[in-house]
Amino acid sequence: MRKLEIKNLGIATLIVGMSILATKLNGQTTGEKILNANTITTAVPFLRINPDGRTGAMGDVGMAVSADANAVFSNTSRLAFIESDYGVSMTFVPWLRGIATDVYMADLVGYYKIKEMQTIAASVRYFSLGTINFTDDFGAENGTGNPREFAVDINYARRLGNKFSLATGLRYIYSNLSTNQFTDYKPGSAFGADLSMFYTNPLKVKKLEGAKINFGLAFTNIGSKMTYSGNALNKDFIPTNFGFGLGTELDIDEHNSVNIYADINKLLVPTPVPTEELYNVANDPNSGIKTEYDKDDNSIADYREKSSVGAMFTSFGDAPGGFKEEMKEFMVSVGAEYVYNDMFMVRAGYFYEPPTKGSRRFLSAGIGLKYSVAQLNFAYVIPTSAQRNPLDNTMRFTLLFDFVKGGGKASNPDTNSVQ
Repeated sequence: MRKLEIKNLGIATLIVGMSILATKLNGQTTGEKILNANTITTAVPFLRINPDGRTGAMGDVGMAVSADANAVFSNTSRLAFIESDYGVSMTFVPWLRGIATDVYMADLVGYYKIKEMQTIAASVRYFSLGTINFTDDFGAENGTGNPREFAVDINYARRLGNKFSLATGLRYIYSNLSTNQFTDYKPGSAFGADLSMFYTNPLKVKKLEGAKINFGLAFTNIGSKMTYSGNALNKDFIPTNFGFGLGTELDIDEHNSVNIYADINKLLVPTPVPTEELYNVANDPNSGIKTEYDKDDNSIADYREKSSVGAMFTSFGDAPGGFKEEMKEFMVSVGAEYVYNDMFMVRAGYFYEPPTKGSRRFLSAGIGLKYSVAQLNFAYVIPTSAQRNPLDNTMRFTLLFDFVKGGGKASNPDTNSVQ
């Protein structure tokens, strides 16, 4: 058996599940006690990361945020309300910057408005896990590998009137973690789909003429399971997610506006059996656990054998700890944005995931600069929990270009007037 000499500790963590998804934790973890942790894990967890620098600066909100190209990463239906006719967005996200220098996520998005009511968009997300040096049993070098994952999608959004929109998207997902170095493992692939809606309505607020409220809802990564081996039964779920959010946008005066958003998200995949019980299922036929968690007696926990669609419906009531544990599987994001003269933006937010379900908790902040058709957004993550987050103390960069046919000004889809 060949040994892996990992170039850095962070890559090793990513290959076995990525450090964003903590596994069973008992006892002390750097000053924080986490009891009865039962974190939900999936394949390709990079799909859970919204690379957008704007929403990343606001605690990863994205369901009810005003439209831009990066809506494809959270709620595509927002794109139906985009004011420009076509545009592109590029983002670079460093990963585990305190440990590695060659692990990163990059994405490219393009959109085009068809007439006034419809928008199409496509995007590519690429995740590089850096370079791995392989050695044989005697320590001799035996080549290198570059684990990588990517997702390609195409999306369609349509407005139904001036307040409501729907969208759908299709996605191909590819994951090559073994880099073809092991005959027992192969690259994994899967297909996914997104369904989303967005609603916006003016608010009657005294002395604020441009106020409105937004509501967004999205089901993302609904699709097939993924496997890295020839075992057709032992497949992993992709990160199917349900999210909804509210937002309020307030134009204080001609030059100043404030936007406030809040999201709630939940993975629609099965809650795993607690770690020690999973171990008993596979290794101790006489433990008495097998009857409960492996009813077909094939040494694969029953929750892993659920279908993707079936798992979506049962995911709201399958936690071993009952309703109390189920409520801990919801993640909450809040964020705010101050905009001056549609040219300078200041943003801040907070993301919370319960300690027993991953314990990702962080503050975020960032700025945006817009000039003519170009906009540059920055986001920075500040950890507030002992659990390590791959994005801790890193800066995200997003560059957007929005164009209008003929070089004119964008029309406002809320009023069908010209800005």
